[in-house]
Amino acid sequence: MARILTITLNPAFDVTIRLPVMEPGEVNRSSAVSTHPAGKGINVARVLADLGHTVTVSGFLGQDNAGPFEALFAEYRMTDAFVRVPGETRSNIKIAEDSGRVTDVNGPGPQIDETMQAALRKQLQAIAPGHDAVVIAGSLPRGVEPVWLAALITELGQLGLRVAVDTSGAALQAALRAKPWLVKPNAEELAHALGQPAEDESSLHTLAAQLRALGIQHVVASQGAQGVCWFGDGLALSAKPPRVTVLSTVGAGDSLLAGMVHGLLSDMPPERALALATAIAAHAVTQVGVGVRDVSKITELEQQVEVRPLARDAHASRP
Repeated sequence: MARILTITLNPAFDVTIRLPVMEPGEVNRSSAVSTHPAGKGINVARVLADLGHTVTVSGFLGQDNAGPFEALFAEYRMTDAFVRVPGETRSNIKIAEDSGRVTDVNGPGPQIDETMQAALRKQLQAIAPGHDAVVIAGSLPRGVEPVWLAALITELGQLGLRVAVDTSGAALQAALRAKPWLVKPNAEELAHALGQPAEDESSLHTLAAQLRALGIQHVVASQGAQGVCWFGDGLALSAKPPRVTVLSTVGAGDSLLAGMVHGLLSDMPPERALALATAIAAHAVTQVGVGVRDVSKITELEQQVEVRPLARDAHASRP
């Protein structure tokens, strides 16, 4: 298995409130409430650890409520390389209805000044060598500019590391300019970043070809229940997930990213890597919380994933 570093710049406590249907403006009574340490990079790390990889986690973590995060890292035997910052890590409220619809209310997080940013850069320069890949996932905290993220991706790439990125908005636009090894936006995020439509597989293929021409090796574009498209070295594949009962979509994209990194670092055939990653994402929506604790369920779902080739784009070529 591989050694993987995940970076979560803006982690959060996920407070998931379950209820049959949310009625705005009314008194709603929940059927269950759960709170757990999270953040996109941490979610990715949990899945990778469950799959057997050795994981280091880093980013910015509020020192006033770090205890539950530290307990999680110890439970999963992750190396904790987070830089502690004054104040508390934010909380994100997720209202999950029985239909599978999730409404997010995300907290702002602490203010990260230049001294804290420099401390993390120094930390990462020291610990990143020796890892097989780096995953940077999630939003930017207050005080961290997209250009800083781009510089970090460039630095890690110069160290010879394969860098996978999952973010959105201005952060994604900056990340794309830094030419990471892999990007995993959803179709809407990709369209917004490039200022072009991504309404179907053909338009996704066009956008992916543009990113591949920049030097981004793998473009993974998720489309929710419709599936996922993967554009890589001389390949273009689409995967349709199996039908499952949806409890919560929280962490599905993170699970997909973890599955893709797992498959690529394990040198799986492309069709197998995509099918497995899609199965891991499908499994994620059947539970509240993140992780792969029962591999047999993943195996069962993988057999139901439909993978097919997409028509070659005229711009796609083997690097």
